[in-house]
Amino acid sequence: MTTKAIRPQNTPGADNDTSAPYRYFPAAELNQNLEAHSEVQLKLFLESWEDLPVDSYMKDGTDYRRRRYGSFHWAAGELVADPAGVFHQTKEVNSLHGGVDRAFPPLSDSVLESGVLDNLIHFFMARLPGEFDPATSGVGVHQIRITATHDADGLPAPEGVHEDGHHFVAQALMRRTDVDGGESQIFDRNRRLIYHHTLLEAFESIVIDDRRVFHGVSAIRPANGVRQGIRDMLLIDYFPLQDRHADA
Repeated sequence: MTTKAIRPQNTPGADNDTSAPYRYFPAAELNQNLEAHSEVQLKLFLESWEDLPVDSYMKDGTDYRRRRYGSFHWAAGELVADPAGVFHQTKEVNSLHGGVDRAFPPLSDSVLESGVLDNLIHFFMARLPGEFDPATSGVGVHQIRITATHDADGLPAPEGVHEDGHHFVAQALMRRTDVDGGESQIFDRNRRLIYHHTLLEAFESIVIDDRRVFHGVSAIRPANGVRQGIRDMLLIDYFPLQDRHADA
């Protein structure tokens, strides 16, 4: 996948104030940005979450999280996919799953080559809550599905209130079916709650400055009358290349 590099830019509006440590984007704003893509393209992109393998690194041995991961870097003004590699966080950043190299299954070719993913990476990069230089930075893409059943809630953030160890993280809802819960929560560096919102519509999104806030997500559980529910998320990390192995 290759794209032209773009520089971050400010978008007017209270929810898009770059002085704030987070920015919220309603589904309508992303859908407008995705109008160039056909319904078939969008459908195929969303359906790629049906092909996520179980996350084998869950410490409690549960199978409620499924996941794929891929990373990218800028070369000669173009965004190019890295070879399949590992995802690493320090124990200081992620006390539950940090300190080990996690080799998640890679993004599928159809997702890597998707114009939808290309569009979303650029959409958020142009609207980050702070300065960002794509020429010296990398991008990580996580596809995650959390499943909840009556036997066990699904934990979108099993590590609790945390940071990811990046500069910025975009959190975009792809699908939410038959679940309650899943409230996104943002805390200041003193762990005081400063924002909370439940993402309900496909492409509704929040972007955070991971250096200025902590974040978490409440558990999901099946809605009344159903046996199982799911919550599909696309997470896009933006980080300096020199930090990739230290705290990416």
